[in-house]
Amino acid sequence: NVLALVGPSGAGKSTVVDLLSRFFEVSSGSISIDGVDVRDVRVSDLRSLMAVVAQETVLFHDTVACNIAYGRSGATADEVAAASKAANAHEFILGLPDGYETVVGERGVELSGGQRQRIAIARAILRDAPILILDEATSALDTESERLIQDALARLVEGRTVLVIAHRLSTVQRADQILVLEDGSLVEYGDHKTLLAQSGRYRALYDLQFGLTPHGVAKQ
Repeated sequence: NVLALVGPSGAGKSTVVDLLSRFFEVSSGSISIDGVDVRDVRVSDLRSLMAVVAQETVLFHDTVACNIAYGRSGATADEVAAASKAANAHEFILGLPDGYETVVGERGVELSGGQRQRIAIARAILRDAPILILDEATSALDTESERLIQDALARLVEGRTVLVIAHRLSTVQRADQILVLEDGSLVEYGDHKTLLAQSGRYRALYDLQFGLTPHGVAKQ
């Protein structure tokens, strides 16, 4: 099941992820996974269920292989390579000076944004967690990098519960459910076609992003 959170900046999308991961605790109400309140689960156990691909990929001053294997102790070289192939990262990694043993520099400064994201996806594939969180994962990429990453993400989401946070609505149109947030509140929910037909906040965001008039006609 793929659930998308959309809305303008400051609507509360990333806060939902922080609450789900217990970086913050809810002040009222509750968040449950399979009927279990997340506050009743040890933080380490809770986060072991999740893999995150964010807009800003966290990479360390270490080799490509170690960065991919981060969070999955004991991963073999073959497992790292298999995850990289699934993430469309294997070929560019082999083209680096020392292949998988290339040191990427602090925060991955030796790599492009698209390359860093593909390493993050390879890491998530290797982690093989049942819950996948995509936080603006393709928002700062060129067209070719986004194509490669969307292709890799399509493989990554199979068989998982996926929470997608997106500003660009083109990335969430196939989600099973879309939640529209505004000023910290849920204002609409449904699938893409249902929300467009409602002509509410989602439709306004969609028309704005795709350069349409309120009647769905392209602006000149």
